This record gives sequence, C-alpha cells and structure tokens, in this order.
Amino acid sequence: MLWQLLLLLRLCPVRLQIGATIGISWKIAFIAARIRAGFGAIFMGFCRSSLLLQTRKYITTTNRLSHYQLDRLLRQQRFTRHQHYRRPGHCQASVLPCLALKSSTYLPKLLSRRIALATCSKMSSPNDEENFHPSPPVNRISPSEVPDTLDKSLLTVQVELTGLKIDQPRELPIYRKQFKNDLLLLHSVSNIVKVEKDDGGKKETDILLLLRPDIKLDLSGMSEELRSFLKGKQEVEIRPYTLELDYDFWRADEILMAILPADLLDEVPSGFTMTGHIAHMNLRDEYLPYKRIIGQIVLDKNPKVRTVVNKLDSIDTVFRTFEMEVLAGEPDFNVEQHESNCRFQFDFSKVYWNSRLHTEHDRLISTFKPGEAVCDVFAGVGPFAVPAGKRNVIVLANDLNKNSFDSMVHNIKLNKVEKTVIPYNLDGREFIRISRRELKSLAETKKTLVIPARSRHAKDDDGKRKIEVIQIPSRYSHYVMNLPDSAITFLDAFRGLHADDDDYDDDTKLPYIHVHCFHKSDPNESKPSDDEVHSALRQRIASALGFDIPLSALSSHFVRAVAPTKGMYCVTFLLPKEVAFAKDGL
Repeated sequence: MLWQLLLLLRLCPVRLQIGATIGISWKIAFIAARIRAGFGAIFMGFCRSSLLLQTRKYITTTNRLSHYQLDRLLRQQRFTRHQHYRRPGHCQASVLPCLALKSSTYLPKLLSRRIALATCSKMSSPNDEENFHPSPPVNRISPSEVPDTLDKSLLTVQVELTGLKIDQPRELPIYRKQFKNDLLLLHSVSNIVKVEKDDGGKKETDILLLLRPDIKLDLSGMSEELRSFLKGKQEVEIRPYTLELDYDFWRADEILMAILPADLLDEVPSGFTMTGHIAHMNLRDEYLPYKRIIGQIVLDKNPKVRTVVNKLDSIDTVFRTFEMEVLAGEPDFNVEQHESNCRFQFDFSKVYWNSRLHTEHDRLISTFKPGEAVCDVFAGVGPFAVPAGKRNVIVLANDLNKNSFDSMVHNIKLNKVEKTVIPYNLDGREFIRISRRELKSLAETKKTLVIPARSRHAKDDDGKRKIEVIQIPSRYSHYVMNLPDSAITFLDAFRGLHADDDDYDDDTKLPYIHVHCFHKSDPNESKPSDDEVHSALRQRIASALGFDIPLSALSSHFVRAVAPTKGMYCVTFLLPKEVAFAKDGL
C-alpha cells in the first residue's frame, strides 16, 4: 500500500489544513484510499479512492452512486464536486469522484462506515470544473419519420477557440497553474492539444494551450494577468483552433433531449436496470416509436452494455417472466450477475431476476444465522438461497419454473454450496406442506454437515484447512416467500403444518414467515398513510391464514416503489400457534 499512497500523493500535490480549532497547517496531501483492484484500478477509472482537496467541509467518495444519480445531485446544488471529476466513459488517471457535504455533523457516522474523508478550505459551485457548457444541436425526429439508425453526424458542433502555442513543454505546468482561470475547462476535453503541420515536406507538431471560448484572437476577454505576461513573452504565438465535439462527447440524456419531440422531454428515457451485460428498459408507450434510437444511444454510451431490451408485457404471475424485445446489440440473454459475494448465471429471458432487489436480498439474509434452517418457497435462481448457503445456513429452496430450477442447481454448484442448499422443483403450496417432512428426513439421515472453511487461509494449529461441523436442525427458523404478486394466497398452506408435531412444547419457537407482497392504491385518491397500508396488508394476511392475526404481530418493511401507486413490502411475523396446529389444515 505504501507505493500506492506515494503514487496518489504525486497525483494530488495539494495542501491540507486540519481544522480551525487545531490551528496547524500541514503542507502535505493526506489521502485515505480504498483500492479494490490495485494499481490497475487507478488508471482504468474504477475509482474507489478519495482525493483530499482544499475546503473546510468534509468530502466523501461517491462509490455507491451511479453517475446519473451523481449528476442529479449536482444539478440540485446540494453538494459540490472537486475539479478532477469526469463523466462516465472519460475516466483518466487519478480521476476520483467526490461529493462535498455541507455539514460536518455527519463525520462520526461516515468514519464508522470507513468512508474516505478529508478537510478542505473552499466550497465551490457545482460547475467549477467547467467554464463552457455546450449543448448538442437540436435535430428533432418526427414521429412519422423515425429513422432505423441515428445519424450521428447531426450531433457535431464546432467551437472556435483561441490557443497559445507553447514552444517549451516544460512551461505548460506554469501556465496551467498560474492562468487556470483563462484556460478551457470542459469535461473529457484536454486544454492541451497537439497540432501537426507540414513545413516544406517536414512534419512538425505544435503544442497549443486552449483558452476559454470568450477569449478572442485580439485577446479580448483575457485576464489582465495573462495579458501582461504575454507582452513579455514575444515567442508565444496566438493561434485560432477549431474544437470539434461529436456524438462521442455528449451524454445519453443530452442526445435524447436534442432529438426527441419537445412534448416528450419531461422524462427522458435514459434510465435502465443492469443485469449482467443486459440493459433492461421499460419504455412508456409514447416513446415506443423511438425505441430503436433510444436503444442504440444506451448501447453506445454504456461500455458494459452489450444488449438493450425492452419489456413488452406485464410479469407472468406463475413464472414471473415477461416477453422482451432486443432494441440494440446482440441477442444474447445468457448473463452472469454478481451479488452478495456470489455469481449467478442464467438466461434472463426465461427466469425472473430483478437487480433492484439486491438490498432486500442482503437485508433478509443478514437475519439468518449459521446453522439455522430456511425454507425458500419461491427461490428463483437462488438470490436468497445461495448467499445464505455461503453463510452456512441450511436452505431448502424451491421454484416451479423448470428454467429457474435448472439455473438454481447450476448456481449452487457454481458457488460450491451443494452441502447447504437443497433444490426442489415443486408447486409452492405443495412444497410448504412437505417442507417439515423433508427437513426432518434430512436431519435424521445426515444429522451433521462437515463444511470446510470458505477461505483457504483459515487453517488450524496443524496447518490444515479448518472445518465446521453443523448440526442439522429439525425445525425451520424462517420461511421466505418472495412472490409479491401472489405470495399471500399461499399462506393457507401453513394451516396445520405442525399438527402432527409431538415434540412441540411451549418453549419451542415456531418459524418466522417473510412474505413479500404488493400494495396498490387508488390514483384518484390521496396517498394512503403507512398505518392504512399496514392495516390493509394485515387484513389480506389474516384472510389467507384463516386467523385474525393482530397488527402488533406483524412487522412491515417497505422494499421499493414499483410504480407511483404501487409499493412492494415484506411483512414478517411469527407463525401463529392457532395456524400451525389447526386441525382443518393439510
């Protein structure tokens, strides 16, 4: 790590002042770095570190923000960014995005999260890094004449600039430091350019330092400091330079704002969900005539995207799949997704996967303890089961979709959790009813699981790889029911689930049920309160269970907003004795 620190120090020769209360000025640049991919990460632009700049406010990295989220925050002017920030696709060495918080009261919380921090001396405006804000030329596409492909040449802009010819390259740092307010500052565009010329058959290269667009050849608009300096530098030649900004320069949202009809600019459809190499869009009807153009732009502007698809219909209630069409790129639906320190491989067109649920997956998995037994009723390709299995949780995982089941089996082997995750391909209601018998049979036949430590470096005193012996429980601690559209309707399968349990006593704990569900509200009425939503969910659950479960027994967690009037929730409750031992069940 020492050589990485020295490298970053060289890249960031700034001055750090530590707090007015201390009153000590340190002539050093202190860098708190978290580098995941080592030396290559710095130059490939996968920015996981922080530069500490001069300001009295605190700065934190934006590792967990997408570039679109970052730009949105900056447009709201609630944060500031330092001058080395670059937009996606234009990363350079030492380009490390940061946000400057407006209050230092968050410092203890940020430190507890091991986020890189620093102190500085100046708060800047959101656009301090730029002094020129070009826009692509407007060429709106008519709905009746939508081309198959976008004519990229229509998005080219030529900007006339003034440049200073520098004969001595070693003087460039002096100019850039002393006269930075006169230089061109534009994201992804260097203000140092090389211009080749043919001097009598001999090719020569001149170095130009580009000035702001408002500085003309007659030096109007230039600062007095630079004007005075140039009077004493007769060897510095002033030249015109034409800067060409083409399709590659503009962001996706800027291009769409320039080509879509004016009545469709309220919500430019540049957002998507990433699953492996696939960008999944959900275009509204009014944007469908332009779907090919939109897909092409998304593909061009996102290097990790190889396929752009659009959902054609609603999600199937049985297998949770949906029809899709390819808007751009190769028709390859076999993806690999990384989540919860696991790898998942599947055919995106044949199974259900939602990358936006990774936080919910992690939240629920964190409640499982090693050695517990979990029943995953609608397991899909294994986003709950596989990571839980890696935590030495014993999971019986089921999915009715044969394609999901096959992918889950593959992912179990891929992540080496065959000992802790047992897959099933049954109807959810049938699986709930046989789940206790299956776990009890497993506990009686195997009794224990001997699992080697996940890390190769975990060794015992004899130098051998550590092993963990897990006693297989005969009872479940959790049931997971992640089928939000209809999971509640399966709750009747729990009636009488423990009716034949002779070993039960008052100290025996029944399992927790985690049921995911949707709540839809009337768009013509005011938004319901949380209490109203929880009460409505309780009523539906009570009806399915055949038991008037009290509201106090339920814990409701809001997962995400699926639509303006549709929210996804996870309701957790302890299986009531009145349901578990009901005589009218099974």
